[in-house]
Amino acid sequence: MTFTYTRTIRFQDTDAAGVVYFASVLSICHEAYEESLAASGINIQAFFSKSSVAIPIVHASADFFRPMFCGDKVLIDLTPKYMGDDYFEVTYKMVDAGDREVAKVLTEHVCIDPESRTRQQVPSEIVQWFQQWLD
Repeated sequence: MTFTYTRTIRFQDTDAAGVVYFASVLSICHEAYEESLAASGINIQAFFSKSSVAIPIVHASADFFRPMFCGDKVLIDLTPKYMGDDYFEVTYKMVDAGDREVAKVLTEHVCIDPESRTRQQVPSEIVQWFQQWLD
């Protein structure tokens, strides 16, 4: 099961050529990630300000198949994947109104203690998030 986020491409997302700037795609996918957390019942304000855990993205990749323009509506299907006690990844499939895949993004996340910067267990909120979108 995936979480689907609907997004309209905005002018601010585009570059001088009028297409979505490559880095904007990562920002748009992070919006989808935040919305999926909220939809699973996580208070994202408290979650992202919690000092006991940080979840940085340690790797990101994107493949672009079609250009996206200001005003385009895209659907982002987000699928989390548990990779281990302290690590997970999220894939994002972006499709346009014609159901054509426009981009595919992968982010890899590691859970760490924000002070010692050492790895730690995936927090219980994220475990519940996995269960919601994987069941």
